[in-house]
Amino acid sequence: MLTKAALHRLRSLREKKTREALGLFVVEGEKVVGELLAAGFGFSEIYATEEWRGESEFVGGVPSPRGEPAPSGVRAPRPQIPTTRVSAEEMARASHFPTHSSVLAVGPIKRVPLTSGELHRGLSLALDGIQDAGNVGTLLRVADWFGFDRVVLSPDCADLFHQKVINASMGSFARVRTHTADLAGALAELRTHAPDTPVLGCDLAGDDVHELPALRDAVVVIGSEGRGLSAAVAHHVTRRVTIPRYGGAESLNAAIAAAIVCDNLRRAKD
Repeated sequence: MLTKAALHRLRSLREKKTREALGLFVVEGEKVVGELLAAGFGFSEIYATEEWRGESEFVGGVPSPRGEPAPSGVRAPRPQIPTTRVSAEEMARASHFPTHSSVLAVGPIKRVPLTSGELHRGLSLALDGIQDAGNVGTLLRVADWFGFDRVVLSPDCADLFHQKVINASMGSFARVRTHTADLAGALAELRTHAPDTPVLGCDLAGDDVHELPALRDAVVVIGSEGRGLSAAVAHHVTRRVTIPRYGGAESLNAAIAAAIVCDNLRRAKD
């Protein structure tokens, strides 16, 4: 049974200020909750109707920066998570969506700080003011798909713990090392201490992305949907790249553009 206090708390987590105040976020849906559980994410509580059977499943150990998974390759029972059975009517009142699902989970907000020098090594995807939550979530999936080492969000990006971000990212939310940081400041440090690490800014006026050389270390910067790269971040870009246009479309969705650039970078690297 769902108490009035619990219902109020779950509904209040729609607001970012409440999520930050309580240090909690909520995610809803059989598929996304299952993906996060399989990735080893440590939820603090689950609310489910009788239709949900997820608690009987076994999950593997996929490394997660936000959870405590079992060792890689080991099949182990998921740690017991307090689960409250609720009616369909109660779930409908708690749901953040017009059509409720059979499960809703609550997890702790854990932010991983970007350490000094971290951008010097490996491949990083940097999001400069991406404000659409669905795009941010899809960009996490893109980074996960292409095996990037990390994603860095500028503070004016959509909230990482917004439910639309998590739903769009699916299990990638738990698998990708993600930071929210002063992007211009981090790139300035990179340019000072590792000037040979390229910072690639996606721009319509850039060089053909197919001409990228093999790169072991690089930062790929995706600008906001409306204004592109901010002036502060653009100042630290070492090369602008673009995707050749053969038709009449004005532009590409940020996540689609990032996927094409990441694909070319991986092809060159491999």
